[in-house]
Amino acid sequence: MSIRSERPVSAEQIHAALVALGAEPVADPEARAEKPQETDRLRLLGKLLAKAELEITTATRLSEEGEIEDVLDTMLGWTDQLSPDAGLAVNVLTNRLQRTAMQVSESEEEEPPPGREASFAASMTALYTLSAQLHADRGDVEGTRRALSGAEEALIDIMQGMHDLRVAIGDAAGEDEGSEG
Repeated sequence: MSIRSERPVSAEQIHAALVALGAEPVADPEARAEKPQETDRLRLLGKLLAKAELEITTATRLSEEGEIEDVLDTMLGWTDQLSPDAGLAVNVLTNRLQRTAMQVSESEEEEPPPGREASFAASMTALYTLSAQLHADRGDVEGTRRALSGAEEALIDIMQGMHDLRVAIGDAAGEDEGSEG
């Protein structure tokens, strides 16, 4: 499902929003033009998204009651912005899950730690499962099967990553010894 904004935001508007929020990107005058170009639009949107997420994170109380209330208030604002269009909301969620998976998988190490791998797989499981439901809703049996296969493979990766993490902290060895006796 492809979506288009009724009133797309330009690179200049996004840049102005970043400036207004005190998050103006530092431009390299040799590498960039004086004003933002449309080719910068997605990068600027990413910066704006990061700024919004940081603001939400710092505004969210870290107590059980307060955190839930704050998250619900944030969700109400999110829902208000997207309107009652369920298809649009699912597209936004799918995009967020893709970004989350990519961000979780980022690691300085050649082989990411097992907890990161399991977290990446968890994001992908959610993405594939949501995709499977979308295909099923459309009556696309083959698309549903492909997405479910991806979700199942990702679930295996979650379990493997969790096991590898247990091995890393020494828990798995104790479990094996206890089950043999």
